[in-house]
Amino acid sequence: MTYLLTNANALTALRSLALTQQELQATQKQISTGLRVGEASDDPAYFAAATTLQTDNGALASVKDALNLGASTLNVASSALTASISALNRIKTNLVSARQSGANQAALQTEISSLQAQLKSIATSASFSGLNYLNADPAATRSIVASFSRDASGNVTIGQITIDPAASGAIALFDSTGGNAGILDAVSTFVAGPPSSGTGFSVSNIDLTQVGTAGHTASIDDLVQQVDAALQKVTNAASVFGAAEARIGLQQTFISNLSDAITNGVSSLVDADMNQASTRLAALQTRQQLNVQSLSMANSNSQLILQLFK
Repeated sequence: MTYLLTNANALTALRSLALTQQELQATQKQISTGLRVGEASDDPAYFAAATTLQTDNGALASVKDALNLGASTLNVASSALTASISALNRIKTNLVSARQSGANQAALQTEISSLQAQLKSIATSASFSGLNYLNADPAATRSIVASFSRDASGNVTIGQITIDPAASGAIALFDSTGGNAGILDAVSTFVAGPPSSGTGFSVSNIDLTQVGTAGHTASIDDLVQQVDAALQKVTNAASVFGAAEARIGLQQTFISNLSDAITNGVSSLVDADMNQASTRLAALQTRQQLNVQSLSMANSNSQLILQLFK
């Protein structure tokens, strides 16, 4: 049965053509952007999950930067501690030489004074990007941002690698706050010293020329003991930094792998399969042509009615 006012076949063909064009536009969008889910309307659930993961990956990039900064700062500090150990060993050697009868203590003290100045110079210059672990308040805890995580409830946790000064007695070589609490300016093993000072001797104020003078109660053996105690603390501090550097290296590798895994996960959620999309595009273009042809045929059927009135 054929109706003049309503062409059901044409309407069906038109709906089919509209749906085909809609799918064709979506497929062309995927091919042009490379994304299967480019906005919330494409797939709300996947879009939300991917956006959260991408944001977290951005936070992991900041963690990488923090770890790189921490690793560089610790590397500078470790190098400075190694140089300090060499200088302390040389001071210790000179003190032992001073025990020899006839030793030129004035000449030995000249080198010791130079080494004392060198130690302070090392502590002052062991800075990276404004951070200096060796010329600071030794009581302060050093923290390095090391991780970023989100649990199933959406709660965020930022982890840190903490360097505890107490682990080595004191990490700072010298206390920039003036509290005399650094490894090399603290009184650690004895309090013998000139009565006028009341503070005793430290590595930074050893003076061989004062040994044996009036009011000087410390012997060369005491000074050697002081340097040896400082050496032990500096060595312990180097171990603390070394352990932190090793941990940071492992964390850097983990964060890098984690970031790559998240990137791959986001890709699986939102990226378009280009092989599949190109194949679908060809199929839709063929279907579009068939829809147009079908619509043309449906419209031409109405023209056949005119033949009945001839």
